[in-house]
Order: sequence, then structure tokens, then C-alpha cells
Amino acid sequence: MSTDLSYVKALTFDVFGTVVDWRSSIIKELNSFGESKGIIADWEAFADKWRGGYAPAMDQVRKGEIPWTNIDELHRMVLDRLLNEFEITDLSEDEKVHLNKAWHRLAPWPDSVEGLSRLKQKFIIATLSNGNISLLVNMAKHSGLPWDVILSSELARHYKTDKEVYMKALSLLDLRPEDLMMCAAHQDDLLAAQALGLKTAYISRPLEFGPECKNDATDDMPFDIIANDIVDLAEKLGT
Repeated sequence: MSTDLSYVKALTFDVFGTVVDWRSSIIKELNSFGESKGIIADWEAFADKWRGGYAPAMDQVRKGEIPWTNIDELHRMVLDRLLNEFEITDLSEDEKVHLNKAWHRLAPWPDSVEGLSRLKQKFIIATLSNGNISLLVNMAKHSGLPWDVILSSELARHYKTDKEVYMKALSLLDLRPEDLMMCAAHQDDLLAAQALGLKTAYISRPLEFGPECKNDATDDMPFDIIANDIVDLAEKLGT
């Protein structure tokens, strides 16, 4: 496999888990919400089930069981189901909307802002996330993420790892595949991008699913760069 990265002009990033720590952020929001409402629940389990419902919900769209639906709406579908499962009742619609938008307020990993800021000096840096545009914009404002542009699967009306998402990014940025590097903490995302000719960078996030869970890193990952975090990626790319 060629490791010539001299043509790379732009980096697109997966966001949930790669740039932001969704799990700790959601648990913190749920704990705060529970305290304010006097609700006692296993909020870690709630957070994990909320995230766990995301892929099956996307598959419902892919299979045509439900029409195109953005991630905010899918998160709300899963939230409503979990509120019933955890027997949390008597919430107002405004409270449910606020709770669902916890995904707009996710905190970055400690290295993310510094690493992205360094990369921005040399490359175009963009999101390429299944999150909808309003979610990603709000998250960037909340967490100080210095994106040059917000790209979302919403623009292609497909979810990653569908090829249409990566092709839409290439089209909108007016780049060739070898000009663009996909950066993610998930091998399936990178393998889908690599199959289309994009360069790839794996960013290790061993704590994404909590201290007791293993991430999907393996010893034989076929990517152009393997980075410990985004600062390490910036160093490996000479910024």
C-alpha cells in the first residue's frame, strides 16, 4: 500500500468518539438531569443503550422501513423508547427536547482542539459525520472545535459507511480521492473510505466505550497513519 501523503489537502473527521467523548458527556448530562428531577437510574446503562440504539435505527432507514431521518430524530426515537424502558415519566416535551440535545453539547477529548488547530494551519479540516448539520454546528460552538467546514451524511442523505457520503465530501471539496484523508477511531469507517481511494488515519480512542470495553484497534490495521490521538496525528503530518 502506498504511503505517499504528499497530495493530501484536506482531512475529514468522524466526530462521535473520534473528536468528542460522547459517553462521558452523555453520562454527565443524564446525572445532572436526574439530580434536578430527583430521578435515580443507572445512567451509564442508559447512555450505552442510547448510543447502542443508533446503528439499528440507521439500518431501519437503509432498509426503507422508515424514510430518511436525521440523527437528532433517530436519537429522539431511541430516547423515547428508553424513557419507557427505565420508567421515567412526567417529563415535559421541552425537557425531552433539551435532553435529546445533549448530543449537541458533547465535550472534546483533551487533545482534540489543540490537534485540530495545528492541523488547520496546513490542511482544510472538516467533519464527516452521521450527525446532522445543526448538531455539528452547535457542538463546534459549544466545544470550540475549529472546523473549516461542516460536512454531514445529511448532505448525501445516506449514512456512513455508504459510499455516497465520502463521494459527496469529495465533490463538495472539489478534491480527488488521494487529496483527502479520512480520520476516525473506527475501522469500518476508514475501510469504506479507503475502498474509494481516500487516504486514512486511525486515531486510537481506547476509552470511547468506557474503561472496561475494548475498542476496535488491531495489530494489522491497513491504514496510512496510526495515531495515538489528534495531536499525534498533527505531529505525524508535520504540523
